[in-house]
Amino acid sequence: MTGTEQRHDGRAGDDYDVLVVGGVGVDTIVRVDELRVPPGDSVFVEPLRDYVGHTGNGVALGWHALGLRTKFIDFLGDDPQGRMVLDHYARQGLDFSHLLSPHGTPRSANLVDPEGRRFSFYDGRHPADLRLPRDFYLPFLERAAHVHLSIIGHNQDMYEDIHRLGATSSTDLHDWDGRNPHHRTYALASDYVFLSAAAIHDRLETVLRSVLDGGRARFVVATDGAAGCHLLVRGEDRVRHFPAVRPERPVVDSNGAGDAFVTAFLHALFEGRALEECVLAGSVAGAFVCGSVGTHTEFIDLPGLRAATARAAAVR
Repeated sequence: MTGTEQRHDGRAGDDYDVLVVGGVGVDTIVRVDELRVPPGDSVFVEPLRDYVGHTGNGVALGWHALGLRTKFIDFLGDDPQGRMVLDHYARQGLDFSHLLSPHGTPRSANLVDPEGRRFSFYDGRHPADLRLPRDFYLPFLERAAHVHLSIIGHNQDMYEDIHRLGATSSTDLHDWDGRNPHHRTYALASDYVFLSAAAIHDRLETVLRSVLDGGRARFVVATDGAAGCHLLVRGEDRVRHFPAVRPERPVVDSNGAGDAFVTAFLHALFEGRALEECVLAGSVAGAFVCGSVGTHTEFIDLPGLRAATARAAAVR
């Protein structure tokens, strides 16, 4: 299938299948025995490793690996971490443009236990009033069929232009509690909404329905780790549950699993596939990522996704 055929909205003249806005940084991975602070004041761990990471990075590289014409834009610091990002994208062949931020390149420290579960500490160095200038983002937005906005704040003023231009949009709210107004801005303005069920298990249906009732989303998906995911579609009465797929590789690190789910799910949607098939593709891609150590170090390609999805479908 060609790039033109994958443009689900069929907008003439689009240079990019997808534009990803915001969400790159550097992750320091700390492998620990368990996700808690042990007694005492120090402990030996495996060597610390730095990876180019964060959610926008995962979505952009995931779509790039699946063959979509991908553009990524963000702020970046003039610092060692920023240069690490630029070198990495040059090697990967990812089309990336940035503005310099005086606040530096965002970082996080991720604790990862032997089962691959993780807990992240984000430094949040960008101030709340930072925004990508319109004259910077608009030329890229005008050339994109679909836009994915990470919940990093400095892109939230783009929605008016996105809606005016007729591009579809998506976002990942991560572990939103269903109340935080920062996340709600993205939840109500996006066409396709993803989040983690981690903080809303006792209010799952209420939170998912509030996204559809208050906003423009066509559906909302809550991923739930080994328990699978939950899908609510506009016009449907109930939340549908889908089980997780069995990983084909040992689980060593769950960093980036949610980003991989989003990219494969939406790639299938852009091809015109049924939502059940989109869920399966997302689940397969998320499980694949959990088999590699570090953040966004390995992405499933399109032949690999096709084959693994067929195998997963055969055992369901």
